[in-house]
Amino acid sequence: MHVLLVEDDEPVAESLRRGLKRYGFAVDWVSTGADALAHPGPYDVVLLDLGLPDTDGLDVCKALRERGSVPIIVISARSDETDRVVGLELGADDYVSKPFGVREVIARIRAVMRRVQPRTAAGAPADRYGARLSIDRKAARVHVDGAEIALAPKEYDLLAFLTEEPGALMSREQIMEAVWDANWFGPTKTLDVHVAALRRKLAGVVAIAAVRGVGFRLEIVEDAESA
Repeated sequence: MHVLLVEDDEPVAESLRRGLKRYGFAVDWVSTGADALAHPGPYDVVLLDLGLPDTDGLDVCKALRERGSVPIIVISARSDETDRVVGLELGADDYVSKPFGVREVIARIRAVMRRVQPRTAAGAPADRYGARLSIDRKAARVHVDGAEIALAPKEYDLLAFLTEEPGALMSREQIMEAVWDANWFGPTKTLDVHVAALRRKLAGVVAIAAVRGVGFRLEIVEDAESA
């Protein structure tokens, strides 16, 4: 996932860049509103500070929203309710007040991306993976060979997360924060239980490989006849 970070405070920007890259995000950093508007893209989400040196971040937010539907998360030291309301009314998808932790920002990115998925996938309500699996992210329903598969809520969330990037290795920490909660302090054994459930329910359709000491990788099982 590609992030455009618009932040003039270098220590804050560097901290966010390091943290986001550690979790597998690609980050382009610009420090002014002009550079943000001139960035050629593409990017999947914008992290936008309001206190920019050359222009008000709210104006940048408005301009970016007029250009398209890319998700925008405002990150700002301005905690006044008026700024929050104006930012959201101008098209921001979320608003995070400084100081914040990288984990909170990542959780907000994941939540926003799940929330706006139907908007960015207009006309394609069901995503197909191979010949057999389809996921309707708007309705949160999963079908194999046209038949709906009953999944528990967290089983669905886990599958939806892992299929965002089939073949990518996701760490246990990434998965727990994205699927459960950034502040989850319980045992990660619950992740193994849900992985086992998905393996059982989607046997022959997806393969979820465990990488010892790291996490999991989901692969789509190709149909033997089409391989």
